[in-house]
Amino acid sequence: MGNFNKEKYDRAKKQVDELKGFYIHLTIYVVINTFILINLYLHSDSFWRWEHFITLGAWGIGLLFHASKTFGFNPFLGKDWEERQIQKFIDEDKEEMNKFK
Repeated sequence: MGNFNKEKYDRAKKQVDELKGFYIHLTIYVVINTFILINLYLHSDSFWRWEHFITLGAWGIGLLFHASKTFGFNPFLGKDWEERQIQKFIDEDKEEMNKFK
């Protein structure tokens, strides 16, 4: 396998691993929170308690950040921003190298 194909394979493998990690995280979130909600519903006088805000809210926010990273959705630091930063650093490196020529 050529170097280019190996790099493409490695990038694709990394993306698949990230996707798999997100789906595992999502599955655990859904299963655990389903059991917690059922338990609280069956054994609590008040259905909405502070535990709901922690399990659904805080963990849910973490899950949203994980999804954002996995699927490349970031309204503030998206692909365009990333590409501009990469180009900026490449240009800075070129300028630095030209100083020594």
